[in-house]
Amino acid sequence: MFRFAFSTNAFRKHAFADALRIVREAGYEGFEMMLDAPHAFPAHLTPERIATLRSEIDASGLQIANFNAFMMGAVGDFHHPSWVEADPALRRQRIEHTKAACRVARALGGCQLSTEPGGPVEGMSTEAAWALFKEGLAEVLPVAAETRVKVLVEPEPGLLIERSEPMMRLLDEVPGPWLGLNFDIGHFVVVGEDPAALVRKFGKRIDHVHLEDIGADRRHFHMVPGDGIVDFRAIFEALREIDYRGWVTVELYPFVQNPGEVAKRALEHVRKLLGEVGG
Repeated sequence: MFRFAFSTNAFRKHAFADALRIVREAGYEGFEMMLDAPHAFPAHLTPERIATLRSEIDASGLQIANFNAFMMGAVGDFHHPSWVEADPALRRQRIEHTKAACRVARALGGCQLSTEPGGPVEGMSTEAAWALFKEGLAEVLPVAAETRVKVLVEPEPGLLIERSEPMMRLLDEVPGPWLGLNFDIGHFVVVGEDPAALVRKFGKRIDHVHLEDIGADRRHFHMVPGDGIVDFRAIFEALREIDYRGWVTVELYPFVQNPGEVAKRALEHVRKLLGEVGG
């Protein structure tokens, strides 16, 4: 029932083709592609490089689960430039990056990408940041429609949208087929929400799932499934109840030294749990 992928953002020390090979060898059906340095930052891609990436994807035998346009380490960091920067030039970088990411995703054969939920709110009110985020999305979503690549907002601790209520508000205030939800299980655990209950709350509004474990201190640090406190059995049961048919992507970006090892261990753990719940 569930299709598992692994995110290439753990392979920042590897060539892209090597990352795909290791993900395949670990037993995954698909991968999430990081649209950032060193593999595929949209602003740095030439048509020739895009063609090479497409050939490497085709040769891998893996399917594309999602494109990750969240991080912008090529020009900033994990959270900057954001949608809600006080500096209009920095906001423009995020907007243009996301437009370009839509076009790259389409050129590489994908249909969705994830982005940050606004960003850190610095030097302004929450409502002012909210207005800026919606303004930026209003500019990007026509490109999403043109390329037929859905933009998925990913709630994250410490950013404009970190909990379920404002995420639901965004989906209500920006209706339409080209804005969706990247449901990161661990992020909701960090902020004290029950991800199994939220799966039922969001239901068909969930377009893609990120999976990682979180420690007992609820610190925002992605851990290998099985090493923390997340009740994956309850989450898988909830996903079955809503008949979720999208991808579940294991995201373990801190483990750049041993991504293949943790990818394999994570998949072994979740498959064992699925066997226990009848998945």
